[in-house]
Amino acid sequence: MIPLRSSERVYSRTVVTGTLIAINVVIFLYTRYLATLSYDAVNQFVKSWGIVPDDLHLITLLTSMFLHGGWLHLLGNMLFLWVFGRNLEDLIGGTRFLIFYLLCGVAAAGVQVLANPHSPVPTIGASGAIAGVMGAYLVKFPRSQIDTLVLLIIFFTRVTIPAPFYLLLWFGMQFLNGFESIGDRNYTGGGVAWFAHIGGFIAGMLLIRLFPARQRWRHWYDEP
Repeated sequence: MIPLRSSERVYSRTVVTGTLIAINVVIFLYTRYLATLSYDAVNQFVKSWGIVPDDLHLITLLTSMFLHGGWLHLLGNMLFLWVFGRNLEDLIGGTRFLIFYLLCGVAAAGVQVLANPHSPVPTIGASGAIAGVMGAYLVKFPRSQIDTLVLLIIFFTRVTIPAPFYLLLWFGMQFLNGFESIGDRNYTGGGVAWFAHIGGFIAGMLLIRLFPARQRWRHWYDEP
């Protein structure tokens, strides 16, 4: 299910969300196309700035969330950030949204490291931070609807799905896949960072309570 847009209006310019997307795209283009890096150099770049649990450097808890492994990884994350991030930034303000986003990313990375502390595989991507945004969206916009592109057998169709159903279904899939990976004897920590998604989502639901709505939107937000 691919989210296309939220039913909630955006009342202000969401500069931080757009800037985060731009930074992620620029860094991806730099590592893939603009830098004179060999394949080995790119791998070393990812190992240096991504999270490697068995050789952890604290700075990578931040830098890893601005690296992506491919176009699908990047575009998928940026789409989710655009759909869910703009309303949250509009509600709490750009500066607080940036702080919230980074805190969720660090929390998500920490959970992933705790879940697989001896993995030699680098963990990269913004999905943990974005999962935090999604968790916060569930708390703050429980009556929202998500315009969604759904694959039905061999063709796509657009449907409107209540945000709680969409987000809880997404979280349930991360939860099941995460704990299924624990039982996989051959699992080495590669692939999708399920526990980063789980940790980020829960962190977002909890941390958003520390970031109240902006004063000028409180009357609108508190209306029944």
